[in-house]
Amino acid sequence: MAYPTAASRDIAAPAEKVWALVSDLPRMGEWSPENAGGKWVKGATGPAPGAVFKGSNKNGIRRWSTNVTVIACEPGKVFEFAVTSGPLAIAHWRYEFEPTEAGCRVTESWEDHRKPWFVVVARVMGDHSAAHAETEMATTLANLAAAVE
Repeated sequence: MAYPTAASRDIAAPAEKVWALVSDLPRMGEWSPENAGGKWVKGATGPAPGAVFKGSNKNGIRRWSTNVTVIACEPGKVFEFAVTSGPLAIAHWRYEFEPTEAGCRVTESWEDHRKPWFVVVARVMGDHSAAHAETEMATTLANLAAAVE
């Protein structure tokens, strides 16, 4: 069940291999133009439901961190996480994988969970609209494909 803001790409690699890259959150900065990686925290050592990750992000000269909690984790099928800033909900990101004859189709989707007032305040960190997310997703998926094909 992808969120309304989504991008898909066929990748010539098995779903399990691409899933392993996506779920390795410390490496996410290699694929995403805005994420700069981060580290597992609170005892987490890798992807699992409930695992917590401290994400580092960048947009131009701006830098900020977020808290990420894994909410869906099925190897080769789905990987989803909720992003917060302190107690404030930010977004959910979801990756779905389906086998194809040549590898897999990856769908990355995003749902904004920010309150309207926070959307306005967060503009100092750059554009975080649905259109911006779609552009970022296309870049992330292209980078993933380049890494495994």
